[in-house]
Amino acid sequence: MTQRSEILKNALKNSILILDGAMGTMIQRHKLSEADYRGERFKDWPQDVKGNNDLLTLTQPDIIMDIHRQYYAAGADMVETNTFNSTRVSQADYGMEDLAYELNKRGAEIARSVADEFTNQNPDKPRFVVGTVGPTSRTASLSPDVNNPAFRNVTFDELVKNYHEAACGLMDGGADIIMIETIFDTLNAKAAIFAVNKVFSERKKTLPIMISGTITDASGRTLSGQTAEAFWYSVRHAKPISIGFNCALGAKELRQHIVSVSKIADCNISAHPNAGLPNEMGEYDESPSDMAIQLKEWGQSGLLNIVGGCCGTTPDHIKAIANAVEGIAPRKIPEIERHMRLSGLESFEVIQQ
Repeated sequence: MTQRSEILKNALKNSILILDGAMGTMIQRHKLSEADYRGERFKDWPQDVKGNNDLLTLTQPDIIMDIHRQYYAAGADMVETNTFNSTRVSQADYGMEDLAYELNKRGAEIARSVADEFTNQNPDKPRFVVGTVGPTSRTASLSPDVNNPAFRNVTFDELVKNYHEAACGLMDGGADIIMIETIFDTLNAKAAIFAVNKVFSERKKTLPIMISGTITDASGRTLSGQTAEAFWYSVRHAKPISIGFNCALGAKELRQHIVSVSKIADCNISAHPNAGLPNEMGEYDESPSDMAIQLKEWGQSGLLNIVGGCCGTTPDHIKAIANAVEGIAPRKIPEIERHMRLSGLESFEVIQQ
């Protein structure tokens, strides 16, 4: 572990750390055109690139830097790199597979520069860069063809290569943490865990790993069918610094799943829910104060170590959340009795008498 990793561990012992909010929501405020996304470098690119938010790391770095700066100013201890889709398999939608490493490295460098700027202003509040590894646009567990359940459009080994390249870029750019996030398919997450640990082994350097799944709907399961408990048992071998959930649900709907993992996880708990559920226009209506009231109760109930926001959240949301949980003690990591614990779609525990 690096010195900054030790600083992070100590910070987690002392307070609930604040993660940033949505990147996409903030980018949408700029109402960027196709030409804005292309910039000078990609002005002659043969296909449309509007909507490829990660590309803005290269074509509009000042916008990305300003978004990071707004979140740090709002009270965030940690910001996520603009690299959610910076894998070859996701960039293939735009024909930009070969940019994957550069996108990750540059994304981490931009966040690093802003983090250092704020840390230098206030050394008593160190700021951290979370290198974001998204789920990719494909799933290793499920078939995209309803007529052929055995078909897969990506393999485990292909995902490992994608995640390996992304992790290399994030580390080279100065990320403090690797976060495998918005996991809807645990097999994808396992490929990411394997790839990240492979990079650590090759470089003889490790970073803390955050793991954040997503419960897709009221079923209380990930897209690949696991309960919150089963998901934790499936990824616990990664020894993450935190486990949690983000996206898909608002705080009200997500709370029960955070409760479930907080009881059984012997690591920190993270949560960054959406600003409520999307309305009929696909937008998020929950105000900063409404969201902060809910998450304050989570903190008071001993559920949180790291908290932030996902879709629909803004610096105003993060500021309100930071103020709401300020001074509340972080969740105490429980000592979990050793038993055999297995997971399929459900969790299974073997207790010897």
